Amino acid sequence: MKGLLYLGAAVAAIGVAVGASAQFSGREDPMPVTQPKMPVDYWAPKPTTPTAYAAPNRVHWKLADVLALHKGKTDWVQPIVRNPEQDGDYVSLGVGKKTKAKFYADDRVVFIVWDGAVKVSIDGVEPFTATKGFMVSVPFRHIYTVENVGTKPALWFEVRQAGSAPLYPASETPDPVAGKTYTKVTGNPGPARDRDTNPIYVDFFKTIAVGDKPYNGKFVWDDHFTSNILRGPKADAVPPDTNKGHFHTDWTEFWFIMEGRIGYKIEGFPYFVSEPGDIVTAAKGRWHRAGNDPSAPMSTRIPLNPRPVILHNFEPAH
Repeated sequence: MKGLLYLGAAVAAIGVAVGASAQFSGREDPMPVTQPKMPVDYWAPKPTTPTAYAAPNRVHWKLADVLALHKGKTDWVQPIVRNPEQDGDYVSLGVGKKTKAKFYADDRVVFIVWDGAVKVSIDGVEPFTATKGFMVSVPFRHIYTVENVGTKPALWFEVRQAGSAPLYPASETPDPVAGKTYTKVTGNPGPARDRDTNPIYVDFFKTIAVGDKPYNGKFVWDDHFTSNILRGPKADAVPPDTNKGHFHTDWTEFWFIMEGRIGYKIEGFPYFVSEPGDIVTAAKGRWHRAGNDPSAPMSTRIPLNPRPVILHNFEPAH
């Protein structure tokens, strides 16, 4: 278990003891700000024409539509999100199948298991079985595999740094990547140490989705990836369309719906409701708001962003 040295005791403990996984909160203040909001009103550059959704991006990818595209198949990858910062795919793996051992050079890979059961093996961490609702974070330069150990195809949603191709140990045969030639090398420095308290995994339905208890904590938080867990009760009513929410100047934001029903109002689209397993995207510069729809008692969304402490631009209150 020599890779354990690179993960740090806190992360290793979380990877081994599931009961501790609900206690994390990520680095409490990895990129400190001076105060909770900007002290003055300001002018923010917003696209005159709303940013378009270029395929495969959609404002709302319904899980039912993803599954319909691959009906009758067991092994497939469906691109869902492509933007300059992040790539996101739904991945299905057949019974008894195992991914090739691989790793990523400079950024973590995160995935949410949504169906079936997979054995996740990460260098330096005791292997664990992940079922529906497990949120998994693989630190950079840690070799890992995912193996379907269940009785039906396994399904997960995976997010990586945009355009990053996997690296493989020399014992594997790399899958081809257009425009690249795999070359045998050696390198330094070694795997991520993850000095903060980013967990290797969280069993959401066992440790977070407990009764009517709200939750607002970090899943992963580093200088190139931010993901929170936002759980709360239903709203009393849907806000009027005059409530635009906010927009982000430089980043596209998207969410994985974990439970309940999340309502969205995104610039250019009428209010709509998303369900568990759906992916919703607010393209860079579009007004958007997300909230727990009144139709479900408890709802949870997982926002995924390329940077922590992203600026939210709201209309002035006065």
